[in-house]
Amino acid sequence: MEVVILAAGKGTRMYSSMPKVLHEIGARPMLSHVLDTAYGLQPSAIHVVVGYGSDQVRSYYADASNHPINWVQQTEQLGTGHAVQQAINAIDTSTDNNQVLVLFGDVPLITVASLQALLEKANADSVSLLTVETSEPSGLGRIIRDESGAVTSIVEHRDATAEQLEINEVNTGLMSLPAAKLSRWLNGLGNDNDQKEYYLTDIIEIAAGEGLLINAVLATDEQEVMGVNNKLQLALLERHYQEREVETLLMQGVTMRDPHRVDIRGTLSCGQDVEIDCNVIFEGNVVLGNNVSIGANCVISQAHIGDGSQILPGTQIDEAEIGHNNVIGPMARIRPGTVLESGVKVGNFVEIKNSVLGPGSKANHLAYIGDAQIGSGCNVGAGTIFCNYDGANKHKTTLGNNVFIGSNSTLVAPVTLNDDVFVAAGSTINSEVPGNNLAVARSRQRNIEGWKRPQKKAD
Repeated sequence: MEVVILAAGKGTRMYSSMPKVLHEIGARPMLSHVLDTAYGLQPSAIHVVVGYGSDQVRSYYADASNHPINWVQQTEQLGTGHAVQQAINAIDTSTDNNQVLVLFGDVPLITVASLQALLEKANADSVSLLTVETSEPSGLGRIIRDESGAVTSIVEHRDATAEQLEINEVNTGLMSLPAAKLSRWLNGLGNDNDQKEYYLTDIIEIAAGEGLLINAVLATDEQEVMGVNNKLQLALLERHYQEREVETLLMQGVTMRDPHRVDIRGTLSCGQDVEIDCNVIFEGNVVLGNNVSIGANCVISQAHIGDGSQILPGTQIDEAEIGHNNVIGPMARIRPGTVLESGVKVGNFVEIKNSVLGPGSKANHLAYIGDAQIGSGCNVGAGTIFCNYDGANKHKTTLGNNVFIGSNSTLVAPVTLNDDVFVAAGSTINSEVPGNNLAVARSRQRNIEGWKRPQKKAD
């Protein structure tokens, strides 16, 4: 079996310079969803027909070496039949057993299960197509059946009679065709229609006329086979995709306070007894351990969060490793390269970047920690700044175990504070502090008697 994915359309109604198939569902291009489904069927080859913006499409998948794609150029967009004609020379038509499965790059939610049901009906002497019943068939090709119920043809909406327009069973465009006959059928297509295009659907009438069985497999989920032609349809499928992802997690035992207000823009893996509050966004590959709770309005990207950790409301985590039994937030920002080991507490308005915080360490509020190695049991006071950037290069700050940083202190990297150091509040530390020392680095206070506050000049 070989797959042909039609992805050449411009998508005029998207009102975008981007090729239609690169518009995203769940933060991934529609074409990526279709390719993943195609890979799941383990075909012998995948052919992607591109046209408008083909350089952009090919460039996006330039690194997809694990799943080779045969790119086929359709210089002129003259219909679906013409698109498949461009790919036929690369398809093995020498055997009756080879099937050609035709998919569309703008039908992103089609599932492996539905396509397997379609392929189970396919053989050398039949054509299998996926149909769907809809209450709004306008603009879609109607499935024409004879008195016995056998499919005889597909009529496009523009070319249908008034009687045919009353039919609610429509073509999805997804079909499986015997490769050995397909080349001949494609050569027999004409463009005597309202659009002056070569319709792949005309093959149904040709095959039926030759006595082949037309297997119509009815899809049960209308949105699974919906194509995207505008941003409204893109938004509708985005919501359906999110509902499908959330439903899977709910069935796996995840608690969601409002399933309609969680977005998964990547992959989310959850352990047992996970709780997710409202308005949470997951991006990239996120793993939540057992007994993890995610507060409202959090954004979690490319992160691993260990068992028993609490992520409080308004927190952002990006490319970080969060250990066991940590409490993060509210309103904390954990940036790439951060590792928080077990029992760490990070409070409100604390920003951490490219740093390691050892077990039991804490920064409860209003601090910036950048490019630091912090041992166990440390306390970073409110208003503390790790000065890691000199205007040209980044430098590292190292804290031993049980270091206490008083509020409103500044640590100028590169600098090391050894075990059990205590830094007095308001200090600026720019040289190494030996273990068990108190570091005080602030000017002496002066009180000036008789000082008068400046006054505004009279007009």
